[in-house]
Amino acid sequence: MKRSDSEMVPPGNKEPIVICISGLSGCGKSTVARAIAKSFDLRYFSGGDALKALASEVGYRSLEVGWWESDEGIKFLEERTRDKSYDRRVDDKLLEFAESGDVVLDSWTMPWLLDKGFKIWLAASPERRAVRITKRDKINLAAAVEMLKQKDAKTKHLFKKLYGFSLGEDFSPFDLVVDVNHMDPDQVFTTLRLAIERLLLKKC
Repeated sequence: MKRSDSEMVPPGNKEPIVICISGLSGCGKSTVARAIAKSFDLRYFSGGDALKALASEVGYRSLEVGWWESDEGIKFLEERTRDKSYDRRVDDKLLEFAESGDVVLDSWTMPWLLDKGFKIWLAASPERRAVRITKRDKINLAAAVEMLKQKDAKTKHLFKKLYGFSLGEDFSPFDLVVDVNHMDPDQVFTTLRLAIERLLLKKC
C-alpha cells in the first residue's frame, strides 16, 4: 500500500476532497480508509476511534484489542442507544472535518448526514467478516459469529432510532458499493484507489 506520485492529489486540484468509507463490522473499512488517506495525502478520522475515546472517558476499557466485539463493547453500544449524546458529539465533529475538506472519514453515519463527498460501501458476508475478526481479535469463529450477530442488530437499531436510516440495507447514499468477499486488503486498496482516481479526482 505504498504511495506513488501518481496516486497523490493533483497539484492543481482546488476542490476539497471528502471521502467516506463505510461497511459493517469486520469488512476492513478502517484498514483501507487509513491506506487511502495516506495514499492521497489526506487526513484520516474514524468515528469508531472517537467513540472509543468517549467510552474510555467514562470508564470502559475501550483500548483493548477486539473491544467492540466484547461483552463490554456491546454494553457500550446499548448505552449509546439510551444516550444519544455520544454519537451526536462524534458526528458533529466529523461534520466539521468534512466541512474543512481533504479528509477520509471512516464512519457509519456520514454517508447519510453529509451532503457532499464520495461515499463508498464495502460489502462483505457475515461469514467473511467473522473470519476476519477471528484473525484480528484472536477469538474463535463461534464467538466471532455470535458477537457480530449481536453487534449488527444493535448497531442497526441504534442508527434507525437515532437518524432513521437502515444501515447495511439502504445503499442509496453511496457512489460506489464494492463486494470485498474475495479480496485481500491490498486488492481492496487498489480497487478503491483506482475508483477514486477515475470517478472523483477527474471531477475536481
